[in-house]
Amino acid sequence: MTTVSLPKKDKYVVGYSQSNNAEPYRAQLNTQLTYYIKQQPNLELLPIADAAQDSSRQVSQVQQFIQQKVDILIVSPNEADPLTPPVEQACKAGIPVIILDRSVNTDCIAAFIGGDNVAIGKAAGELAVKLLPNGGNVAELRGILSNQPQIDRDKGFRDAIAANPKIQIVKEQEAKWLKEEGTKVMQQWLQAGTKIDLVYAHNDPMALGAYLAAAGQNKQKDIQFIGIDGLAIPDGGIRAVQQGQLAGTFVYPTGAKEAVDTIVKMVNGQQFSSKQVLPTTPVTKDNADQVYKQFDFSNK
Repeated sequence: MTTVSLPKKDKYVVGYSQSNNAEPYRAQLNTQLTYYIKQQPNLELLPIADAAQDSSRQVSQVQQFIQQKVDILIVSPNEADPLTPPVEQACKAGIPVIILDRSVNTDCIAAFIGGDNVAIGKAAGELAVKLLPNGGNVAELRGILSNQPQIDRDKGFRDAIAANPKIQIVKEQEAKWLKEEGTKVMQQWLQAGTKIDLVYAHNDPMALGAYLAAAGQNKQKDIQFIGIDGLAIPDGGIRAVQQGQLAGTFVYPTGAKEAVDTIVKMVNGQQFSSKQVLPTTPVTKDNADQVYKQFDFSNK
């Protein structure tokens, strides 16, 4: 447990640097963060800065928040290495930094809040082993290769499928966390005649993009699809499990509520945890209806 020292004020200004608003998971994170901050009359959220997957842009945006002298800074890094120096600059300027979802290479932060991506990748691998008891060919759609969640989700998955040596990863490619990239890559694999029994995608949009490509060639019933994010939104992963497009997904909590709870503790001089690892929830057709209701944010 730790505390930070903030001066007493009527209003605390929060800056948030988001790695890419275009990803549905991150759009939902933005919605939730905005909602929870509005519940706190002494907090003000500046317009969310969208790096649009451009680390140099995100560095500039973080530096701008430092120049604006925000009271608290939240960063979801696009990549760890480029974002480490500006986060350290904020820390040295006396601005407490909450790192949300993706890590940076410094301990000079107030808190890290995010899921355990190795554990989520392992859970996805264990599901693949269940779905392919006799073995089979897996194609892996990876996020941006320099992103730590991508590295961790790959590692956990490979560790788990090692339990069945007959499961082989026959194709793997970066699809940048984007649905359209998932579609494009999957089309190329299918056109090349690659035999694929299961697609493991590092997020639901890429998994659904791959499903669309398979459906375009009438092969969607021959292939199973696993994603990660499990958003309870109309075009999200839980709905796709309900509709039979995905065999499974895993809820990756946004951390928005936990971030605001942590900020409230900061401004009140209370102790908070400097490392908050959020649990995941596996989603299959057996529990998809229940999990959707649990995580549905639309009536907030």
